[in-house]
Amino acid sequence: MINDPVLHSLHQGALIVGALTLCCAALHDIAARTIPNTACAILAVLGIGLHLADGSILISLLFATLVFCGCTFCWLRGWMGGGDVKLLAASSLLVPPAAVGTMIVATAMFGGAVAVIYLVARSIARRIPLQAPPARRTLLARVLRAEHWRLLRGAPLPYGSAIAAGTLFVLFPG
Repeated sequence: MINDPVLHSLHQGALIVGALTLCCAALHDIAARTIPNTACAILAVLGIGLHLADGSILISLLFATLVFCGCTFCWLRGWMGGGDVKLLAASSLLVPPAAVGTMIVATAMFGGAVAVIYLVARSIARRIPLQAPPARRTLLARVLRAEHWRLLRGAPLPYGSAIAAGTLFVLFPG
């Protein structure tokens, strides 16, 4: 618990910036199946700053390194994307060290929900013909058309959304 009102405000501001960054990374992953490096860098810098302020930097860096190594193993096996590895490691820097395990479990649960949603969506997409592109191409129309195409071909899931949801679940409980 931070007693200084200025530090408390800075802490809350950093968490809000982190939450917005996670949401942007998740949306980018849904739209383009990539996670921007800048999002991971912002999360890492915010997390390091927060842990430097509260004195838990060494244990936080240790846990983030363990998460990165575990995720890198999964990436080498083809089970995770590289952007997901970076985002999960950076997100583990943002949460308190004691909550990293909870964040990983929450991420896995949200990932399961994303998988179920995509299985249902794939079933629905198979019944809907791929429409010709509209004359006016809005970003949403392009994303929906690309998503329909991905569903029909069994493309990878946007796991960045599950990582964002799992991290936000830990950062803002209740």
